[in-house]
Amino acid sequence: MSTNPPKIKLSFTGNERLQNIKDAFHQKYGETPFFYAYAPGRVNLIGEHIDYCGYAVLPMAIEQNILAAVSLNDSQTIQLANIDPKYKGFSTSAKSVSIDKDNPQWHYYFLCGVKGIQEHLSLSSLTGMCCVVDGSIPASSGLSSSSALVCCAGLVTMEANQKSLSKVTLAETCAKCERYIGTEGGGMDQSISFLAEEGTAKLIAFNPLRATDVQLPHGAVFVIANCCVEMNKAASSHFNMRVVECRIATKMLAKARGLEWCRLQKLGELQAELKVSLEKMLELVDDALHPETYTREEICKTLCISTEQLCENILSTNTQHATHFKLYQRAKHVYGEAARVLHFKDVCDSTPANGVAQLGELMNQSHASCRDLYECSCPELDQLVHICLEAGAVGSRLTGAGWGGCTVSMVPSDKIDSFLQTVRERYYAPDSRRAALEKQSLFVTRPGGGAAIFTEE
Repeated sequence: MSTNPPKIKLSFTGNERLQNIKDAFHQKYGETPFFYAYAPGRVNLIGEHIDYCGYAVLPMAIEQNILAAVSLNDSQTIQLANIDPKYKGFSTSAKSVSIDKDNPQWHYYFLCGVKGIQEHLSLSSLTGMCCVVDGSIPASSGLSSSSALVCCAGLVTMEANQKSLSKVTLAETCAKCERYIGTEGGGMDQSISFLAEEGTAKLIAFNPLRATDVQLPHGAVFVIANCCVEMNKAASSHFNMRVVECRIATKMLAKARGLEWCRLQKLGELQAELKVSLEKMLELVDDALHPETYTREEICKTLCISTEQLCENILSTNTQHATHFKLYQRAKHVYGEAARVLHFKDVCDSTPANGVAQLGELMNQSHASCRDLYECSCPELDQLVHICLEAGAVGSRLTGAGWGGCTVSMVPSDKIDSFLQTVRERYYAPDSRRAALEKQSLFVTRPGGGAAIFTEE
């Protein structure tokens, strides 16, 4: 496997999407693109909200992606346009790329990738470029459209400035630079976007970043269904609030075990420090944390810190308002979900006769934990999961950040037609808005390949 993103030649003959972006580029800028780049979205099969706690996750890339057409110039400006007219064009100086995290527009996600690569390579100035972007990943759907945009922009910036970086370095850099927009993610989305290989899901582990092939069982396929509730991670505090609650839980558990809690930030780091199993960590949560909500005052008293220190050193920018925290529930989810990921991979590796049923049950347990302990579901997601299970799925769960977006369901191959028909009839058809979105919202998916640069044959 190459350590660098592939550079390939593609025929545009018969490919309507590629021809459209080429034509749109020519219409916008009066020239032909020098090169193209794309980065795929992903579906996380299991392992929700644990990458930023230091735990392995199990995603696969999907066919839907972010595509960019690019030309280079000496103007020292970056000009951005989008095929979708609801996303307005943007232009900025290549000398001073700035990002407004209080205004999470599409072009700022692109600029996250630009700025991240610029800083990683210590480039004092950037090559000027014109770009047209097209996305086939439904926005705010939990399929990582924003991270794919950041990854695509990072790849474009590397190529435009004639540099070469490995897939791992690109993934790690793009994971960090998404924080410019205010999202404290853990790196799963960027890692699978670069490290994906067609035909296999990946177990993505961190510190150091590594990806292991996971062969999914024969006899079942994965179906994505969008509940049609949009959730923008950067536009609310839901996501970062969970990151903060896990950080505080880490420190409270470390304090209870007499450890130097100040330096520990992640629940995974705490387990490594204690050198015990995930089962033992779940027991520790039961022993050391209470299910009742924690107040600021109780946290500060336990950690012997002031409210100012809590705000400055532990809370994030958009969680400064928070006064109550659910630590027990968040830690229980993380340690339980981390164990489910490893169990899922073991079942895939050993291919037992009842493997599909076992994987489905793990997915169902994951959704229940996301719903009840992590509280990142919503009524529409719960309804859709229920319908999917009744339609014949052996397992169904929310995927992505939650609070909207998509479900992923594991469906026996011989039931796929009746499954799709039932979900259409029961979830999409009764609602005119959902019905209008159904074609792009309900689809079978298979493991796709990772980000690449290409030129026209």
